[in-house]
Amino acid sequence: MSTTETTYVIPEKRELTTKPRFSDKVFRGVVTGGGLSSLLILGLIFGFLLYQGFDILKSQGFDFITTSRWDIAYDEAGNVLSSDFGLSSMLIGTILCSFIAVLIAVPISVATALYLTFYAPQWIKKSMVTIIDLMAAFPSILFGIWAYFILMPSGVYWAKLINHYLGFIPLFENKDRYFQGSPFIASLILAVMIIPIITSISREIFSQAPLDRIQAAYALGATRWAMIKAVVIPHGRNGVIGGAMLGLGRAMGETVAVYTVLNIVFAINWKILFGVGGNVASLILTKFGEASAYEIKGLMAAGLVLFVLTLMVNFASDQLVRRFGGSGK
Repeated sequence: MSTTETTYVIPEKRELTTKPRFSDKVFRGVVTGGGLSSLLILGLIFGFLLYQGFDILKSQGFDFITTSRWDIAYDEAGNVLSSDFGLSSMLIGTILCSFIAVLIAVPISVATALYLTFYAPQWIKKSMVTIIDLMAAFPSILFGIWAYFILMPSGVYWAKLINHYLGFIPLFENKDRYFQGSPFIASLILAVMIIPIITSISREIFSQAPLDRIQAAYALGATRWAMIKAVVIPHGRNGVIGGAMLGLGRAMGETVAVYTVLNIVFAINWKILFGVGGNVASLILTKFGEASAYEIKGLMAAGLVLFVLTLMVNFASDQLVRRFGGSGK
């Protein structure tokens, strides 16, 4: 009687390693290079603007930001006799128009995003999403022409109405009764331009609300609106804040549309219904075509200030998202 013995071969222990594969290394290198190239481009833009506008910033000092004149005198030979560059009125106009545009656009955008996500039928949702995405890609000049011929007459009517009922508030005061080309009109067109951006971001965030929490809210007897308030809005707060700040950055750098509807005047104006104002981007567009080499340096310095201001807004938006934008639990 023979006994068959079975021999079991124990395999060698595998060596566990976290060493990435070649494809992972290539992907990581491409992504890292793309991110670093963005920083490099920003650095080159900043360096170019600083190099071009340094002489003006050095000669003007803080007066470049705190004064509101833009004068330059030449002699018969074309040499510069004196110059006085100041951006305070343009900076105030930029900030004022942009913030008012965001205040107008955010409620409309959030309401539109909620409607498209939870209320709209599928056929309406598809068509509206397509239209909103197309509006986000429209050229600024088209918005400007539309605003000049269509939006401005309606905006003047609303400005008069606001002044009639709220004129006792200094912000809405307009004793001269001149409403065309006011910061209010510019804010309306900026709001129309940034609504598609904020709506798209908000809709995408709202559509990613946790399904289990939505179903739990319905199971507890919540209505659709109660579910939105308890689950969707807390979850999407991060995206709404980020979208609003992105729209604010777009509004601050807008040029052609604002230039079309806003009267560029070097005077500080806190009254949004009075037809006097301006912003930094429109100033550069207005002066650049006929500017001398020396004045172009002043415009480059203005561009540097706008560049830094936009970076500050983006940094502030990042801090707001970190501080107040946590998802609801």
